[in-house]
Amino acid sequence: MPKVVFSGSETRRFTGGRTELEVTATTFRQLVRELDARFPGLGEQVEEGMAVAIDGVIYQDAYGAPLAEGAEIVLIPKIGGG
Repeated sequence: MPKVVFSGSETRRFTGGRTELEVTATTFRQLVRELDARFPGLGEQVEEGMAVAIDGVIYQDAYGAPLAEGAEIVLIPKIGGG
């Protein structure tokens, strides 16, 4: 199963403090839906406020990215600029 790692504190209010978990999703789009089903509101937080790294590769647009068995997905808070 792919493993999701939450970096930063923004997601912990949705996950009850959990910093990582396993998912059944096989694409990033499915991952967002699964996270939102398990933790309402988290999918939107991921879409709007998180950058994505899959197995060490940072994606600008991860929605079609496949998630292999044992993949590590790191969700990183986006840094606001001005």
